[in-house]
Amino acid sequence: MPALNVISNLFTTIYNNESRRKKECIIVPASKFASEVLRVLQKHRYIGEFEQIDDSRAGKFRVQLLAKINKCGIITPRFSVKKDKYFDWERQFLPAYSMGILLVSTSQGVLSHHEAQSQGLGGVLVGYVF
Repeated sequence: MPALNVISNLFTTIYNNESRRKKECIIVPASKFASEVLRVLQKHRYIGEFEQIDDSRAGKFRVQLLAKINKCGIITPRFSVKKDKYFDWERQFLPAYSMGILLVSTSQGVLSHHEAQSQGLGGVLVGYVF
């Protein structure tokens, strides 16, 4: 399964369970990239704790939901973004300047666009959350 579908499934599962006011959800399959995306969401307090469960197959994540996500999704195609061009992409995908984050895959791993901008890193847009 391509990584894009894994991340799309992750965002769809989280969004659907949040909209149903669930306290937690199970995300299948697990991957390192998905783990990095979840770590960024947790760091910015969009989700609570998460753990990886080994089921002798692809694995899965159990994610604690905090009811803080209004909308989330992947960005396709995966646009490259230069370190000084985040503002243009913010206007396109986020509803307001200080509301939400863009997830960016950089040479330092997956970061929010705020972190990537402060570190002077460009990268590839993966998704958005607000």
